[in-house]
Amino acid sequence: QVQLVESGGGLVQAGASLRLSCAASTRTFSNYAMGWFRQAPGKEREFVAAISRFASSSYYADSVKGRFTISRDSAKNTVFLQMSNLKPDDTAVYFCTAGETSTRVRNGEASYWGQGTQVTVSS
Repeated sequence: QVQLVESGGGLVQAGASLRLSCAASTRTFSNYAMGWFRQAPGKEREFVAAISRFASSSYYADSVKGRFTISRDSAKNTVFLQMSNLKPDDTAVYFCTAGETSTRVRNGEASYWGQGTQVTVSS
């Protein structure tokens, strides 16, 4: 069992930056592709970003390309989402995911999900 714990969310003004962190409780961190989804009230869960097991590839939703960067630190068993130029439409609960492949993560078929961290962007 892999547990994922997100942190770093908060309330910020439009144009600000935040870095989300996701700590994975596993000693086989490199076995998993990692990713982030988000869900705003009244909307469906939305793919945000994903990164392959060894960080050779990364993927982003069109809505966040150029603003968000996903990365991972194998020594810390942690995946990050650096968010810049935040917009009110970025307001959502952000969920960390872990899956067997980047494709499965991107498709929302990840094996493990965190509890989420709230990001609120005011206008």
